Amino acid sequence: MYTIDNKTYPCCTSVTMKFIGGKWKAVILYHLIKGTKRYNEIRKEIPTITERTLSLQLKQLEDDGIISRKVFTEKPPLVVEYSLTDFGRTLLPVLNEITKWGEDAIIQSKKITRN
Repeated sequence: MYTIDNKTYPCCTSVTMKFIGGKWKAVILYHLIKGTKRYNEIRKEIPTITERTLSLQLKQLEDDGIISRKVFTEKPPLVVEYSLTDFGRTLLPVLNEITKWGEDAIIQSKKITRN
């Protein structure tokens, strides 16, 4: 058993899922692998996510120390950029394996089609 922020997790897998679980966190991180992105860039790359959900997931990832948020106020409009932290980059091998598994599943499954 492990406790983080007063919440108990039964195993290490559940700790990992605390950080990247859910429908969107791993997808957001996938889009940040290649570097810093502005909020609108992430939004365009994930058109099926709502703005509210994207904002909430980015906030959770930031609170967990996985991504950093930098605000530029020098010139209008306000610019916000997101990037992986050093801690977030430790997830790269995991994210790469998830991506590889998904690619293999697409090849092996007769039910999946690419749009």
